[in-house]
Amino acid sequence: MDVKWVFMFEEIGEVVKLAGSEWDNVKGLLGGKGANLAEMTRIGIPVPPGMTITTEACIEYQKLGGHFPAGMWEQVEAALAKVEAQAGKTFGDREKPLLVSCRSGAKFSMPGMMDTILNIGLNDDTAEGMVKLTGDSRFVYDAYRRLIQMFGGVVMGIPDERFEDLIESVKKKTGFESEADFKAEHWMDITEQFKHIFGRYSHHHFPQDPVIQLKMATEAVFKSWNSKRAIDYRNAAGISHELGTAVNIVAMVFGNMGKTSATGVAMTRNGSTGEKQIEGDYLNNAQGEDVVAGIRMTKDLSEMKTEMPETYQEFEAVALKLEKHYREMQDVEFTVENGKLWMLQTRDGKRTAQAAVRIAVEMANEGLISKEEAIMRVTPSQVDFFLHPQFDPDSIKEAEAGDSFLATGLNVSPGAAVGMIAFDADLAESWGKLNGKPVIMVRPETKPDDVHGMLAAQGIVTSRGGRTSHAALVARQFGKPAVVGVSELKIDMNKRRMTIKDTVIKEGESISIDGTTGKLFKGELKTREPDIKDPWLIELLGWADEHRKLGVWTNADYPDDAKRAIEYGAEGIGLCRTEHMFLKEERLPFVQKMIMADLPVIRTEAINALLPFQRADFEGLFRVMDGKPVVIRLIDPPLHEFLPDHVDLLKELADLKIRVQHASNLKDIDELLQEIKVKERVLKRVEMIRESNPMLGLRGVRLGNHIPELTQMQVRAVIEAACTVAREDIDVKPEIMIPLTSHVNELIRQRKLLEDEARVVMMEQDIEINYKFGTMIEIPRAALTADQIAKHADFFSFGTNDLTQTTFGISRDDAEAVFLVEYMEEGILPENPFEIIDRDGVGELMRIAVEKARKVSPDLKFGICGEHGGEPKSIALCHELGLDYVSCSPYRVPVARLAAARSALLEKK
Repeated sequence: MDVKWVFMFEEIGEVVKLAGSEWDNVKGLLGGKGANLAEMTRIGIPVPPGMTITTEACIEYQKLGGHFPAGMWEQVEAALAKVEAQAGKTFGDREKPLLVSCRSGAKFSMPGMMDTILNIGLNDDTAEGMVKLTGDSRFVYDAYRRLIQMFGGVVMGIPDERFEDLIESVKKKTGFESEADFKAEHWMDITEQFKHIFGRYSHHHFPQDPVIQLKMATEAVFKSWNSKRAIDYRNAAGISHELGTAVNIVAMVFGNMGKTSATGVAMTRNGSTGEKQIEGDYLNNAQGEDVVAGIRMTKDLSEMKTEMPETYQEFEAVALKLEKHYREMQDVEFTVENGKLWMLQTRDGKRTAQAAVRIAVEMANEGLISKEEAIMRVTPSQVDFFLHPQFDPDSIKEAEAGDSFLATGLNVSPGAAVGMIAFDADLAESWGKLNGKPVIMVRPETKPDDVHGMLAAQGIVTSRGGRTSHAALVARQFGKPAVVGVSELKIDMNKRRMTIKDTVIKEGESISIDGTTGKLFKGELKTREPDIKDPWLIELLGWADEHRKLGVWTNADYPDDAKRAIEYGAEGIGLCRTEHMFLKEERLPFVQKMIMADLPVIRTEAINALLPFQRADFEGLFRVMDGKPVVIRLIDPPLHEFLPDHVDLLKELADLKIRVQHASNLKDIDELLQEIKVKERVLKRVEMIRESNPMLGLRGVRLGNHIPELTQMQVRAVIEAACTVAREDIDVKPEIMIPLTSHVNELIRQRKLLEDEARVVMMEQDIEINYKFGTMIEIPRAALTADQIAKHADFFSFGTNDLTQTTFGISRDDAEAVFLVEYMEEGILPENPFEIIDRDGVGELMRIAVEKARKVSPDLKFGICGEHGGEPKSIALCHELGLDYVSCSPYRVPVARLAAARSALLEKK
């Protein structure tokens, strides 16, 4: 049976039979654009006649090394005859010519990343015929020059600037401000000159055969699937490279036939805020590329209400019908040809994180979708955006009062961004991605070829373009703060500088942009910590809490962190790192005294000096966490981390000895010699405790067993703090966690020692505290012998950072600095295992540990601490393994709440 490569829009019933009734499968075969054009045709929306070449044809084309699959082109010709019959025109006919567009359309929307060619079928003969037919030579030659320009750029790779420079020179000669002012003779002359440009740069004549035009355009769209910009976009959006793109061949309708014609792009709700109102841009007497490319300043769609009231009313009804039909905010393209409305595309609209949350919640409250669907429509990365820093209000006021304020543009993608100006995408990528510098990419307008620079930048600014421009769509998709349409902004690419009014800023200098307000500032404004008060986010996370099974706890070492985490919805502290408390300025000398001590009595004295500090820390946490569990990890890192670096000490000593040699004053020499003596003593101790591989050396439970009085002091501090706070009628729930256990006997010894200390303290305080003892599972041996360890622990917490290091046998710091990025770029590792839990290795060890431990201790509680606990894919694994909670930084708590709910809903589904 012959493979069907081509479907007419009205043949969607056949597609459903072939691909299945799941809409996802239909989109997979026809691409998003083709599927939606067919569906709009089915439900009676005015769509021009057309066909779709399937994604499977594209995939086969790539497999065949750039050749159409057998039978495909014959099917295109047969479908074209049907389009001719429906349109009442003939492709290539001089008297009544049919023109078509050739557009890409992948399964997942990739705005502007692949290619489009309009007005295919125009040549010298059909252009003359269309002039006779329409009586409008200006319209015809405007369309003809567009075909040559787009065909030259897309098919032949001629830089667009070659054509645009000619148009700009005509503007200067005529004094016209806009292309809309050009007369017929201007476009006729430009068309002829475009043919010369085409021939000069391609070494071919512009093809006069419409079929050859269509064939070459179709090939170009297939090839654009593997263009650099498309690959960069798919990498950033997590879209598979194996899907291919469909090709949509559609009868042309024209928005550039005069004042009663127009073209535009709109969203059924505000893409920046989520507000329930139609927003968009349009242009009279123009074609679609004029709107999205940002070359001409667009009009706000609201003006269409007065310019074309009947057409706008029809458009509004269609837009609302589409939103209701798809149960999702829609991004639509339309053309008005002599007062007749045609819909050219609909797709789920790109939106900011704030808009995504508001739209999901409001649609659920309107009854359009369920609460469960609302949860699934918002991604964890969108919630994460709410937790990004914003500009400090005082900093904004100060900047506006002074001379730092530059201009205001359209606020198309919210958030604060500060960085160095880069005027082209390659430089933005070089500075931002390769060198790690914060970059703001500033362009007249962005094009699809700029996407790699946009992804590397902190924020985006353009002097032209509207709310539905390419820059706005891509910025929203990837959460980049963006301000577009800054009309006062002038960019001099030759001198690599920009000017706003009298202010000149050179490339490499810093600016600050506020995508929420649309304001630009010179220099670097201060930012502040985020404050989550968005009512729609609060409501959505409340729904999420009703569905998730995993608890969400936080990593917090200080009361302020704990307070913030509770505000964000944390249900406990899953990791309090006591060593962080030792690093405070007033405590570090006692820690160093303990390490430097030669006599046990001096060491004990130093440890006892730390006791009140630790006790006060724990009291603060217990007060904040009233009624919520607090897991306190005893000291984990090796002791060398509290002393000066070995290499630094050697350098300092060498410098001091040189200074002694050059000193002439006896007093200075004495002081230097005394300093040398102190440094040499420290160096001797550093060398004494120095280890070849300290992360696998004397740390964690080993350190506790080696210096028992240190962890005894910590347990005393925990229990004394709990007793003090309990007397204040506060519910305290301390859980003491022993790190880095590898053998059950280590835990048995340490637990006995510490429980004895806890009993002594409770007897002294005459109060009973309900506490727990547990351990971290961060060594493969501990995971494999979890059934033995479980008999001596009340809870387990997976320390997945160390478990990843010991499973892979790599040091995180060394690996990420040397080869890990290379491994991911070359596909040796699919993901960074320190960002996302390695399911097959580390995840398998976790599964073994859970299953073995619960066989001997069914009620044993399992958690995970570290930043894996706030990563959505890792959270999904924790849900699958049946863990009780995840613990992450305060700023990841809202993300974890949503991710945990989504995991539960996916399991249910």
